[in-house]
Amino acid sequence: MQPLGLETIRKQVGAMEEETRRFYESAAARTQDAGLRQLLDDLAQEERSHEDRAGTLERDKLPPDARREEDESARRLFVLQIVQPGLAGLMDGSVSTLAPVFAAAFATHSSWDAFRVGLAASVGAGISMGFAEALSDDGSLTGRGHPWVRGVICGLMTAMGGIGHTLPFLIPDFRAAMTAAALVVVIELALISWIRHRYMDTPPVAAALQVGLGGVLVFLTGALIGSS
Repeated sequence: MQPLGLETIRKQVGAMEEETRRFYESAAARTQDAGLRQLLDDLAQEERSHEDRAGTLERDKLPPDARREEDESARRLFVLQIVQPGLAGLMDGSVSTLAPVFAAAFATHSSWDAFRVGLAASVGAGISMGFAEALSDDGSLTGRGHPWVRGVICGLMTAMGGIGHTLPFLIPDFRAAMTAAALVVVIELALISWIRHRYMDTPPVAAALQVGLGGVLVFLTGALIGSS
């Protein structure tokens, strides 16, 4: 089982305390024995004291700085276990499949042929990247989370990245399909740049240049090979 976040644990413990207190109160209301009723009332009061104590401890032991540290640790864990494998897959799927898709398009001038090549490249890349991520490490030392969860995330995002600019080639008109595919590529690269800036703390200009340069080089490679 994956570890829960601290805030989730606090809420679950609070709910357990409240449920237990209500159970004791309900049981005390039903019993006819005075001694047992007193015992149940005392237990309910003890649960109230637990809730009060938890609130006191939170105010005393969890100042704003500690809360910020918890939030930052949770963010780093989210980036490490979810964003990083997803971003790696999206970048690979969006960029690496540009060459085969557009090479097939320029070579055949057939939307359907380009679609089939793009679909095969996207699904194949998704499977490959998924297994590569899952088998890279088991997460026990790096804290990157369950390997197969990372593999599924990476594989799906890789396939989605490639299929995004493959779908426009379902348009029968070749020129219209090329225009739509090029527009989708620009959107994909912009999305990758934003994710790198948002979660990886990469400056926006640097993120755009890095991703854009890679995309342009791969696109030109596919175009030159397909046109030759």
